Amino acid sequence: MFENLLGQSAASQLIADIESSALAPAMLFSGPPASGKGTAALELARVISCEAGTKAVRAAWKCPCASCTRHRLLIHPDLLCLGYKPFSAEIAASASSFLRETASSAEAGNSSSLILFIRSVRKLLARFNPVLWEDEPKAGKISPMVNSLEEDLDDLAFLSAQSPVEIDSVTKLTEDIIKGAFKLQSEGMSEIIPIGQIRRAAVWSRLAPVSGGKLLVIENAHRMQDEARNSLLKLLEEPPGRLTVALTAPRPGSLIPTILSRLRPYAFNSRNAEVEKDVIRRVFKDEDSKGGIGPYLDSFLPVSSGTLEALAAFFAASAAYRAAMLSKRQGRPISGDVVLLGKSSAPKAEAAGLGRPREDTAAVINLIIEKAEKFELRSLFSRFLACLLEQVSMSRRAADSLPSVSFSQTWKECSNWAETAAGIYNLRPAQVLEKLFIDLSIRMAQL
Repeated sequence: MFENLLGQSAASQLIADIESSALAPAMLFSGPPASGKGTAALELARVISCEAGTKAVRAAWKCPCASCTRHRLLIHPDLLCLGYKPFSAEIAASASSFLRETASSAEAGNSSSLILFIRSVRKLLARFNPVLWEDEPKAGKISPMVNSLEEDLDDLAFLSAQSPVEIDSVTKLTEDIIKGAFKLQSEGMSEIIPIGQIRRAAVWSRLAPVSGGKLLVIENAHRMQDEARNSLLKLLEEPPGRLTVALTAPRPGSLIPTILSRLRPYAFNSRNAEVEKDVIRRVFKDEDSKGGIGPYLDSFLPVSSGTLEALAAFFAASAAYRAAMLSKRQGRPISGDVVLLGKSSAPKAEAAGLGRPREDTAAVINLIIEKAEKFELRSLFSRFLACLLEQVSMSRRAADSLPSVSFSQTWKECSNWAETAAGIYNLRPAQVLEKLFIDLSIRMAQL
């Protein structure tokens, strides 16, 4: 069991708890992105549902029991997953691995890379389980996309099982699945966990399991609304007998104490470079990877992390320049924080070929939207906002000092608004960036 959780001591802890019948009813997997928290949760679901009769076979990855077979394909009814997570990079990387293996083999129907790709898409589809979307206003728009992806996955499994494999047909269908998954991720997923999904999950939790036990997975649980936290707390206080709950979060402190006190912690740490390279080699069958898992996955996105960082530098430098011009016109001194931000960010933007900072709002936003491919993949917008905050931090680190409290607070408040506007209220990125640029420059000019 947990053979596919590589380089994490948490795997040994979980195995010990399971074998000693000491598994907690609720637990927290905490650690950085791409450290295996989600993998551990899905494996835990398979283990607690395994129907194998002998200890030697029980819960092995290739266990032939019906329950493990369904869990490997992520179609088991005793598993319910919710919570925001950007799957696009993993889907694209898995697709690349599958197509490489298919091109080099005449028979790919049962390949590990095909299973990897199907699982990567079904991790996304799991967020649209009808259990979670009952009576949701957006369900009518989302259901056709979900159904289309499920049909395409079935067709892909059928085409891949043919001998010889029709490479062109498989490639075209794989590309269609990627496009459909990206669209579903962008248009269907909310970055905040709403109370309605927690309440529906609680109802599901009290239904009898099909196999040995049920697992409720809530990823990035720190993104719950207050009412959702209270609803989850009730479930944790009185959990059904055959239910296990697994939450993931970047760190324990991101959860409220009343929830944290009811969870058994399992720490997932950053893996060293050699282990990360081994993970990429074993999971994605890529021998030529450079860098860690995060950068490797990001390299498959339509806009690279380097491009987002450069665009964030251009935005920050331009906002600082506009704030400086506003201060001059108002006869006010230019804030030292604004000067440092401009000096730190402008050279990065120019080095990336984006030109000098601009005061014109439309020119700045149009350039960013164009270079970011309109942020059609919405998870890129969240990364862009994170890069903006990093620019602010880096401007002061370069000067070996801390920004003023008001300056940092201004950027955090405006960034949080932008995250909410795009992630929850689904405003267009261009619209959000225009207001963010204007508000930041005005507020910086007033500091």
